[in-house]
Amino acid sequence: MSPAGPCLQNNMSQKRSQFQRRSIQEELQSRDSGDPWMVFRIMSEFVEGFDTLRNLGPAISVFGSARTPSDHEWFRVAERVAEHLTRRGYSVITGGGPGLMEAANRGAMRGGGTSVGLNIELPMEQDPNAYQDISLDFNYFFARKVMFAKYAMGYVVLPGGFGTLDEFFEALTLIQTRKMQDFPMVLMGKDYWGGLVRWMKRSMIVEGTISPKDIDLFYITDDPAEAAAVIHRALEEKSSIRPEWRRELARARKQAAQINATKRIRNKKKKGT
Repeated sequence: MSPAGPCLQNNMSQKRSQFQRRSIQEELQSRDSGDPWMVFRIMSEFVEGFDTLRNLGPAISVFGSARTPSDHEWFRVAERVAEHLTRRGYSVITGGGPGLMEAANRGAMRGGGTSVGLNIELPMEQDPNAYQDISLDFNYFFARKVMFAKYAMGYVVLPGGFGTLDEFFEALTLIQTRKMQDFPMVLMGKDYWGGLVRWMKRSMIVEGTISPKDIDLFYITDDPAEAAAVIHRALEEKSSIRPEWRRELARARKQAAQINATKRIRNKKKKGT
């Protein structure tokens, strides 16, 4: 081996060690020779996410504020919509944090379905909630967002802040540009989202930056049962031209039958005692 060989290896080892000691904030703000090593940390998050979720089956991603307290009406709504979804055989995927994410994870567990949390490392707000059957930790928002979209058949978007808006508008963009096709999305909260929708109609449509039909890419309701029904109906309608959806919906029906049978058995036991 030439003298340059060991020197090169030592140099690479030093760079790798320096990169591993960086915080995510330092890593994203840097512009130096450690940048290429980011690809390995990024890749590890994709690999772990794909490997963990590849057998999840039919699922719906649910979004909402991390700041909503447990005594708020929207907390109860999030619990109920997740429960309705799991009773139809869908797993529920959330951001894994507090607030409405926790509520949806709770509801999924109460409904007897699989509760998934895609947690993100943040300097504030984000502590993983205790209601997760499957829990993943991410440093990168973009890797986490791929998991939300790739392993879900639809979205439910509850009242939330910038993060919720980010997920909503990114999904709209992917649907509008047909990167995601026939992807049902429900906004929950007519009063909360009403102003935004009116602005889209009065400004974006009027100025020609979106088409009038783009408003039909999502559905708005206040009713948790209706939200779950709208998503399920949309998937059923499109399954005739999406063979992969037929398989997933058959799996959802099987899971729903098992969940509901378990519920009936528990109710009989309670009555018997």
